[in-house]
Amino acid sequence: MKLSLNKIHHIAIICSDYQRSKKFYTEVLGLEIWQEHYRLERDSYKLDLKLNETYIIELFSFPSPPNRPSFPEAAGLRHLAFEVDNLDAEIHKLEQAGIVHEGIRIDELTQKRFTFFADPDQLPIELYER
Repeated sequence: MKLSLNKIHHIAIICSDYQRSKKFYTEVLGLEIWQEHYRLERDSYKLDLKLNETYIIELFSFPSPPNRPSFPEAAGLRHLAFEVDNLDAEIHKLEQAGIVHEGIRIDELTQKRFTFFADPDQLPIELYER
């Protein structure tokens, strides 16, 4: 038996500093705010973000979330990847924003170029050239 999946609906991310992460995901990554809600009973924000009119990320804040284990890599979601047309141009934008990134690597299977950087909570984000 296989499930009948259509597409990835969204990715949920919990952040430690809501305003800092909101700024990063909207001003650096350029995702658009679709909806924003403050949930008093949870003392939590929920920010729905879209990319090219497609709902993609739910950004949550919670009081005192535990740190994400990253190094060495832990089991679970490894990273979030975005396709870009021109890797060099996007790396230049990261550098202008003061965001540190890894060096450009080549995917040994596809020969495509990619790099990694991190969100404010050290969630690895990949830019992968089309």
